[in-house]
Amino acid sequence: MRGSRPRSVLTPVALVATLLVTGSPAQAVDPTTRVSAATTVDTHNAYERDTYPYLAQALDARPGMIELDVWPDIITRQWRVSHSNPLGNDNNCVAATSADQLYTGTRNKNLEHCLDNIQLWLAAHPDTGPLHLKLELKTGFSSRTGQGPVQLDAVLAARLGSRVYRPAELRGGHASLDAAARADAWPTRQQLAGRVIVHLIPGTVEQGNPTDSLWTDVEYARHLNALAAAGTLASAQAFPAVHKAQAGDPRVRYADATLRPWFVIFDGDAAAYGTGGIDTSWYDNNHYLLVMTDAQNVPPAVGDTDPVAARARVAELAARHASVASADWAAIPEVVDDVLDRG
Repeated sequence: MRGSRPRSVLTPVALVATLLVTGSPAQAVDPTTRVSAATTVDTHNAYERDTYPYLAQALDARPGMIELDVWPDIITRQWRVSHSNPLGNDNNCVAATSADQLYTGTRNKNLEHCLDNIQLWLAAHPDTGPLHLKLELKTGFSSRTGQGPVQLDAVLAARLGSRVYRPAELRGGHASLDAAARADAWPTRQQLAGRVIVHLIPGTVEQGNPTDSLWTDVEYARHLNALAAAGTLASAQAFPAVHKAQAGDPRVRYADATLRPWFVIFDGDAAAYGTGGIDTSWYDNNHYLLVMTDAQNVPPAVGDTDPVAARARVAELAARHASVASADWAAIPEVVDDVLDRG
């Protein structure tokens, strides 16, 4: 069963019509609503300085998700955060040890500092969230240089600590993550206030590399399999996500069927989910989380100067069962913090 829905909150379908007429902001869902029954908004590439001067300012907008593009620097063996530079940082993260240092100082820091920024901000805003943190490993893991799933888990645990909502917590006493999701074992938004749900997707460079036969999603799912077999699943810090929209159950792409139950988060293009003959109710009915990217590009395109149309688009995607609507809407912060009932 889902969390209760207060009668004062409009369903997404009704909200679309209301927004087009009035432009009124979306009401927040009841805090006892499960994470699986809510739709939130993400600002794409919020770590870039042209989007927000500091990562803390991106968090100040109260998004439902932020994304970091991560490169394992195989020369220095550091985790870089950048859109296109594999050997250097290009981001708005700072070296901070307190919340009041989040808006000053030199930027372009490693992943560890970006995670510190998130942890410090959440500590100062404990009623916020949950926050989805999507990590795109641009070239995938680099286990030969000590930058594999074990090491990423260690960084996440060291920097975010108990704020991370781990796969073992969702699984609980269920046979698998899939079984837990289908039983709607997700906590409520209130229960996950101040916490982070980390998901991993394969990177664009990795996917375009003909010599790379082991992508992030498969490698991390294998990692979860091994941890579960060893009785140490609690050390895992992230959820692998199935990347790219596909009709039916997209997990059939994984030849190793034992990996499929580890995938309960899905990520793909919003337009493909809307026009590709995909039954997105399947995700909602099974309580899987569904990230729809490039929401602004679903026809007709919605720019960053029209909050009424942007809100209507979020409501439209909520009706299509999105858990997160990701878009380039940093310029309209009144939309970024919207939370709607899903479906």
